[in-house]
Amino acid sequence: MNPSPDGATVLWHTQSNDAVFARLDSSPAGLTGVEAARRLAEHGPNELQVVHRVSPWSILLEQFGNVLIVILLVATALSAFLGHGIEAIAIAVIVLFAVLLGFMQEYRAERAIEALRQMAAPAATALRDGEEAEIPARDLVPGDVVLLRAGNTIPADVRIIAAINLQIEEAALTGESIPVEKHAAPLAKDDLALGDRKNMAYAGTAATYGRGRAVVVATGMRTEFGKIAQMLQTVETGKTPLQQNLDKVGHALARAAFVVVAIIVVLGLFRGQPFIEMLVFGIALAVAVVPEALPAVVTISLALGVQRMVKRNALMRRLPAVETLGSTSVICSDKTGTLTKDEMTVREIFVGGQTVHISGAGYEPQGQFSLNGHTVEPDEPLRLLLKAAALASDAHVVQSKTDGRWHVKGDPTEGALVAAAAKAGLHKPDLEAQFPRVNEIPFTSETKRMTTLHHEAEHTTAYSKGAPEVILASCAWQITTKGAIALDAERRELILETARRMAGKALRVLAVATKPAATLETAEREMTFLGLLGMIDPPRPEAKTAIQTCEQAGIKPVMITGDHPVTAQAVARELGLLKAGCVVTGAELEAMSEAELEQKVENIEVYARVSPAHKLRVVTALQQRGHIVAMTGDGVNDAPALKKADIGIAMGITGTDVTKEAAAMTLTDDNFASIVAAVEEGRGIFGNIKKYLMYLLSSNIGEIVLMAGATLLGMPLPLTAVQILYVNLATDGLPALALSVDPPEPDLMRLKPRNPRKGIFTRPVVSLMVIGGLWSAAVNLGLFAWALNSGRRLEEAMTMTFVSLVLIQFFKAYNFRSDRHSVLNHPFANKWLNLAIAWELVLLVVIVYAPFLQAPIGTFGLQLMDWVIVVALAFTVSPVLELAKWMERRGWFGPIG
Repeated sequence: MNPSPDGATVLWHTQSNDAVFARLDSSPAGLTGVEAARRLAEHGPNELQVVHRVSPWSILLEQFGNVLIVILLVATALSAFLGHGIEAIAIAVIVLFAVLLGFMQEYRAERAIEALRQMAAPAATALRDGEEAEIPARDLVPGDVVLLRAGNTIPADVRIIAAINLQIEEAALTGESIPVEKHAAPLAKDDLALGDRKNMAYAGTAATYGRGRAVVVATGMRTEFGKIAQMLQTVETGKTPLQQNLDKVGHALARAAFVVVAIIVVLGLFRGQPFIEMLVFGIALAVAVVPEALPAVVTISLALGVQRMVKRNALMRRLPAVETLGSTSVICSDKTGTLTKDEMTVREIFVGGQTVHISGAGYEPQGQFSLNGHTVEPDEPLRLLLKAAALASDAHVVQSKTDGRWHVKGDPTEGALVAAAAKAGLHKPDLEAQFPRVNEIPFTSETKRMTTLHHEAEHTTAYSKGAPEVILASCAWQITTKGAIALDAERRELILETARRMAGKALRVLAVATKPAATLETAEREMTFLGLLGMIDPPRPEAKTAIQTCEQAGIKPVMITGDHPVTAQAVARELGLLKAGCVVTGAELEAMSEAELEQKVENIEVYARVSPAHKLRVVTALQQRGHIVAMTGDGVNDAPALKKADIGIAMGITGTDVTKEAAAMTLTDDNFASIVAAVEEGRGIFGNIKKYLMYLLSSNIGEIVLMAGATLLGMPLPLTAVQILYVNLATDGLPALALSVDPPEPDLMRLKPRNPRKGIFTRPVVSLMVIGGLWSAAVNLGLFAWALNSGRRLEEAMTMTFVSLVLIQFFKAYNFRSDRHSVLNHPFANKWLNLAIAWELVLLVVIVYAPFLQAPIGTFGLQLMDWVIVVALAFTVSPVLELAKWMERRGWFGPIG
C-alpha cells in the first residue's frame, strides 16, 4: 500500500496498468519535463528525510543528565572548595571520560538513517518527453516511467507495467532468499505481503536478471524504505537494566548525601558548633557517600568485556548493552542469513527411481552423498544428472582470496547446482573446457526452462533444466542404472508425485533432461529425463546446537522472517526451533489486536511473511510481557525492530550498514552460535558488575556510617577528606577493576535468565552489602574510639582507622567474588585481584611511612603492635560475610538474585 499523489491509499498491485496510469495522470510514454518539474516541487525530492535531526550538541548535553555524573560534578566542586585540587582534577577526568564515551555511542546510533540513505539508487533511466533520459534518482516523481535492467538498484517504489524475464532480489527488504520473478498482471488479493506482490518493485532492492518497465507510485518517505526510515526515527529505545539500576543508585546516593549533610549540620548547630566547621564536616560526609570510581570501573569493565567478546566474534557497539545480554529471555531471529546460510544448497536428488541425499551447506564444494542412510559414491546416472545441471547453468562458484569463503557469481539457484556437481568432483571450469557450449535456448518466464547445447566427441548434446512438469512433458525416456528406458504414464506420475513431496518439504525443485545428437530445433523434443534436484537455503550446521544451548539457558528462540510459511516451518522444524508452538503469518498477525497478540505471543515460535511493522509489534508485545528481547537480522527490513529490541544483533558479513548502525551488537562471523557465546559473556559481565557494585557500595556504607557515627557521638572526624578520596579512587578502584575480570562461575549457562525487574540489588546482595558495610563501620568506629581512649595521638588513631578500613576492603574483595559460594572455593583464582591487592598493600605501606606523604594525606608511622591489632580486627569481616552467605544459601534473606 502506498498513498497516491492525491493522498489516498491505493493498493497498486490490484490495479490494471490502465487504472494505474489513470490514477497517476500519466501514460506509457512517461511525463513531460515541465510536468515532472511541477510534481517535484509538489512532492519533494525522492530521498529519505530526517524527521527529527538530533544535533551533536544536544547529544553531548544529554550526557550531563545522568545522576551519577551530576553527583561527581558536585564532588569535583566540593573537592576544589576543600582545597584538594588533585582530587578535583581526578574526578573531573572520570566525568569527561564517561561523558565522551556516552556521546560517541549515541552519535553512532543516530547515523542509522544515514546508512539507509546510502542504499538509495544514485541515478535512474526514465522516459521524459517520450525519450529515455538518465536522471538523478532524487528527481523521480510519481507517474515517471522508468526502465529496469539487470544490475540496477530500484530507484523508487514502482508498479511493473512490462517484464521480460525480470527477477528482483528483495532479501534486504523481505527476507526472501532467492530473486523473485516479476510480471505486469494485476493481482486479486488486497492483503498480500510485500514478498508476494509480484507486479511491484521497491526502492533499495536490485534487479538481477532480465529487464522491464515500471511506473513510479511512491517516492522518498512514502516508499517502503521511507516507512522503515520513519520507524527508525520514531522507535524509542529504552534504558538497559544496568542503566536503570545505576540511575537508582545515583538517586539514592544523592538523597543520602543531602540527608546526611542536613542532619550533621543541624545537629552540630544545635550543639553550638560553628556553621562553617559543620558545613565542612557535611561536605566530607557527602564525599564519602559518592563512589567516585564507580563510573570509571563500570565503563572500563564493560570495555574489557567487549574486548573478550570480540575474540568470540561479537562486536558490541553500545557498552551498557553488554550486561543486557545476561538477562535475555527471548531471541527473535531472522531466518535468511542468520539461522540459514543465505546460500541455496541441493539437499535431495531423485535419480534412477531412488532418492539420494547430499550433505554440506552453502556453496562450498564439500559434502557426501548418501542412500538409505549409507554413504555412497556417485554412480553414472547421478554423475550424468549433476554434469547436465552444471552445464545448463550460467553461474560459477568461486573462493574468495581474502576470507576463503565460497561465493556464487550469478543466480543462487544455479550456484547450488554447480556446487552439488563439484561435490561429485565435476567442477564447472573443467566441464566447460571439456564440453564447450555451442548454443543455447535462454530461460523465459513463459517456457520456465533453459537449454544449452554442448560439443561432445562427434556430436552435439543438449542439456535442459526447469520446472518438473515442463521438462517432463518434453521427455520420452528416463535414465536408470541399466540405461535409458521408455517413460510411461506410471513413471511420469511417480516423478510428479516425488516432485510434489519434495516441494512439500520447502525444497525448490528443478528437473534435468538431456538429448544426444541434438540441434537447436530438436533439442527440447524426445529428451531423456535424468532426475530431480531439490534445494533450499539450509540451516547453519551450528545453529541447531546453539538453539539447544539457548533452551538449556532458559532462552526462547523465535523465528521472524519475510519468507514463505512453508519454507520457514521446514527450516524451524529441522533446527528444533518449532516444537509445541505455532506458525503465524503476517496477514494473521495483522488481524490481531495488540491485546490478542500480547496474549498469544508466548506460544508463537515462527512468524512468516511479516513486514518491518509486524516485527516491531512482536518485539513490543514480548517486551510488554516482561521479556528482555534480542533481535537478530541482516536486512534493511530488520533495522527498526533491531533498534526497538533490548539487544539488536546485526550480521557483520551479510548485514547492511543500516542494520549495523541500528544494532547494539554485530556478529563478525554471521554465526547464530556466536550469540550463545555472547550471552555467556554477558552473563559473566553482569555477574562481575554485581560483584564490584557490592564491593564499592559496601565500602561507601562503611565510610558513611563511620563518619556519621563519629559525628553523632561528638568525636573528631576519623578520616580526612583526602583519605576518603584515596580509599574511593585508589584502594577501591583497582580491586573493583580486578573483580570486573573475575572468572565466571561454572554453572553460568545452566541458570535461567535473571529477572531484569529485580535488578542487581536483590535482597541477598543488599544484605551482604549492608552487613559488610555495617561491620566495617562498627569495627573502625570501635577501633578509633579505643585508640583515642588509649592515649594515642589523634593522627595515630586516624591512621589506624584508615589502615583498618583499607584492609577490610581487601578482605571484602575476596568475599565478594561470589554472592552465593564460599570464599574458600578457589579463593585466589583471580590473578588480577591478587596483583591489585599486592600493589595496594605496597602503596599503603608507602603512604603510612613515607615522610613526604604523611602531611598531605594525614598519616602517622604505626608500631608493630598497631599493625597486629588492625590486621586482626580487619580480618573479622571475612567470617562475618561467610556466615551471611551461609544464611543466604538457606534462604534467610529471600530468594537468591
